Amino acid sequence: MILVVEEIFGVHEHIKDVCRRLGKLGCMAIAPEVFARLGDISKAPDVQTAMRDFVGKTPDAQEMSDLDATVAWAKGTGKADANRLGITGFCRGGRTVWLYAAHNPNLKAAVAWYGPLAFPVNELHPKNAIDVAADLKAPVLGLYGGTDPGIPVEQVEKLKAALAAAKKPAEIVIYPDTPHGFNADYRPSYRPEAAKDGWNRMLAWFKTYGAA
Repeated sequence: MILVVEEIFGVHEHIKDVCRRLGKLGCMAIAPEVFARLGDISKAPDVQTAMRDFVGKTPDAQEMSDLDATVAWAKGTGKADANRLGITGFCRGGRTVWLYAAHNPNLKAAVAWYGPLAFPVNELHPKNAIDVAADLKAPVLGLYGGTDPGIPVEQVEKLKAALAAAKKPAEIVIYPDTPHGFNADYRPSYRPEAAKDGWNRMLAWFKTYGAA
């Protein structure tokens, strides 16, 4: 089974379509609404409101617990193979992927799409990807855009160095001249070639490490 972690825009049609595409390949893909306690994030009027009223108020620990609960629920249906657990996420969800890979020892593989690497650290969000590099419990594939203003290549290179120093099974791919959100086919940022390559890499990663 594959956990699919939403962008900050909620479990909208793009995220649902990711689940459908994985489902057609034989995976049980589930996208839990991780901000639901605070309302419907898809109705937020702008990114700033979504970040302030939803993302900023949702503790990382709560999100990890909710993802664990999702796995337990799926396992209880008898339709999911929790022994082949994978996770993927986009934008803010990509950050969650790194944290979950350091959280769940039963995870087989993880794929983070352009997840922020310098989210403001505070009591609710104490660590970022580079902070958990040495704690990863599953192989992580990170997919990033070379012209993403919110995730400079310098940050990605620092993460690569931390992963190498920790000797963790991970791979980082940086697509040149590619913006943030390059897999979001409903936005101007969509880049078909990078999106297709990233999708194929994700599927191969899951297969290689036993999550699909």
